[in-house]
Amino acid sequence: MIRKQARQRRDYLYRRALTLRDAEISEKRAKLRASLASGKPLDPSIANDKKLREDYKYDESRPDLTANEELDLDDEYAQLSGIVDPRIVDTNLDSFKSRKSHFANLITSAQASGLSDIILLHEHRGTPTALTLSHFPHGPTISFSLHNVVLRHDIPNSSRGTVSESYPHLIFEGFTSRLGLRIVKILKHIFPPREAITNKTKIGNRVVTFKNIEDSIEVRHHVFVKTGYQSVELAEVGPRMTMRCFEIRGGTLENKDGDVEWRMNQYTRTSKKKDYLYLVINSSFFVQPPVMGDANKSGLGNEPNCIAKLFYLSFNHLGANDRGGARFHLWRSRVS
Repeated sequence: MIRKQARQRRDYLYRRALTLRDAEISEKRAKLRASLASGKPLDPSIANDKKLREDYKYDESRPDLTANEELDLDDEYAQLSGIVDPRIVDTNLDSFKSRKSHFANLITSAQASGLSDIILLHEHRGTPTALTLSHFPHGPTISFSLHNVVLRHDIPNSSRGTVSESYPHLIFEGFTSRLGLRIVKILKHIFPPREAITNKTKIGNRVVTFKNIEDSIEVRHHVFVKTGYQSVELAEVGPRMTMRCFEIRGGTLENKDGDVEWRMNQYTRTSKKKDYLYLVINSSFFVQPPVMGDANKSGLGNEPNCIAKLFYLSFNHLGANDRGGARFHLWRSRVS
């Protein structure tokens, strides 16, 4: 099993290297086509590439994709996104004395069982402090620190009773940078895909909100009831928390030698002032889990206007008290 996984990992890295090479050639070909159309001089590294000029007439029918677009075609979630429900294992130990024997075969057993993700929750004296999410079979593995965690039974005036099993709508606000979009892709694929909404009876009654505020991700979980044609009422069911990403690396949880895609660096002068997940552009978007039967499809274009009002209400539930009195930027809805 270990040799099989190592072979699959080598094959995946080899295919990814070929994808990057094709993306580089594609970018050069796009610059060559633009130069021929406009008559502007080319960069010497492209103009002196004889192989590129010889193969150009055979490559005109191939679309010119950038490196990011090429990698999106071969990302870790492309094959099963929006087709099957994720199968996630959440680690739980009955005895701390036996944790080594439990975790020794956990990853191997999870991959052999066809699971899609594993969530490892760290705690200190009963309080969750960190969360690690690893995707099978080849990663990525993302790590968050947890702050201001309020469990479901500790939320004042929360709606008790049985937790709703309706597939949730997802709201992501403030993730506009390349790193932010990467985190959105990882988080949204731990939720099951929703069926395409064809009428008002299939809206569902759950919404999970992820809002980025200065690289701190506020997480809220609500249920809602439609009270009118364009009005809904929200009730928070919890849990609520603040997540802060500090590392993304390739490979699964047991692979300590995986390539580090991004890591929080606190040893630069302006690291504490820089926002990694947000770029100043006039853009906010709402994302739901991929629609069943249509890979990589997301959005809320087919839903009634009451869901747009729901987004506004869910963000207004995030107040200054939720962050221990810290400064909070109130989000205002741009949806009429």
